[in-house]
Amino acid sequence: MLALTSFLLIAGAVFSFSLIIIGVLARGYAQYRDKYLDRSSDELGAMFLFVDARQVLLLNVSCMVLAALAGYALGNIAVAALATAVGYFVPGFLIRYYRRRRVRKFNLQLVDGLQSMANAFRAGLTFPQAAEQLAQESLPPLSQELGLMIKELRLGVPIDDALINTSQRVRSDDLELVVVATNIARQLGGNMAEMFEVLSATARERFRLQGKIDALTSQGRLQGWIVAAMPLALGLVLNYIRPDLLQPMLHHVFGYALVAIVCIMEALGIVLIRRVVNIDV
Repeated sequence: MLALTSFLLIAGAVFSFSLIIIGVLARGYAQYRDKYLDRSSDELGAMFLFVDARQVLLLNVSCMVLAALAGYALGNIAVAALATAVGYFVPGFLIRYYRRRRVRKFNLQLVDGLQSMANAFRAGLTFPQAAEQLAQESLPPLSQELGLMIKELRLGVPIDDALINTSQRVRSDDLELVVVATNIARQLGGNMAEMFEVLSATARERFRLQGKIDALTSQGRLQGWIVAAMPLALGLVLNYIRPDLLQPMLHHVFGYALVAIVCIMEALGIVLIRRVVNIDV
């Protein structure tokens, strides 16, 4: 009887603990889905890459598994754990990189697009007609964003709201300036053709200055990457020449702590160097 009572108590405790663990994991997954998966899916949708949240989760898990296998093949369990943590951030990094590249391409197309809009206004076209003509003549991503704005206008959305929606979707500083100037000019009146020419010249000059600054700071960025890669290269060379000196460090807790400190300092150094050489116009 006592053994049966003990078994029932232990089974009940295990069952209750399992329910608590399942609830915690479910709430953690819900928060992870809201903060990461849905946000990543929305980011991709804003770039006209319609990917479901489950596919984003599958991509994230795949990157973590591949990174863990590569880390374990190249090192040990500690390296595999570090590679798994890095693999967790790879999809988000790729999404942000692709979005920055897309915004930059959009800004480059916007410079010539503003001049085309100015010419269309001089030809007597209205703003929706000029935007539709530019959407037909341009390439993605400018044609995609303008095409979506034209569809909103056809559905009855006011021009001001359609422009604001486009600006919030693209998140480009140049487009935000164009949207504000266009809304003010439409409300207060003004020469739209001349305004768009001024905006085009301003954006073109900003790109010229940004390119000059990038050329002047390219040496500093290259030096930053070289300095950051020197400890890793030195460690690989020493491990090849004298493996008996480095292998004990990779099999002891103090060695793991030292490697973690080196990685943290490397990351901080890269961030600081990029902040120094990153000059925004």
